[in-house]
Amino acid sequence: MAHDWILDVLADLKTYANKNGLSALVHELDEVTLIAATEIASAEGKAPMTATRNARTSGYLY
Repeated sequence: MAHDWILDVLADLKTYANKNGLSALVHELDEVTLIAATEIASAEGKAPMTATRNARTSGYLY
């Protein structure tokens, strides 16, 4: 819960990028948001072990 604020910041950045035609940045922010959510869940003990173990190598988790 302590780190959830970063997801809000990333969402704001994505909104700005979308409004300003920064499509590559939108894609990268999607990736970063996924990584951040996985790490936050892991730190809080909410993510399955396989999701955290393979987060950087398995590609998209959704």
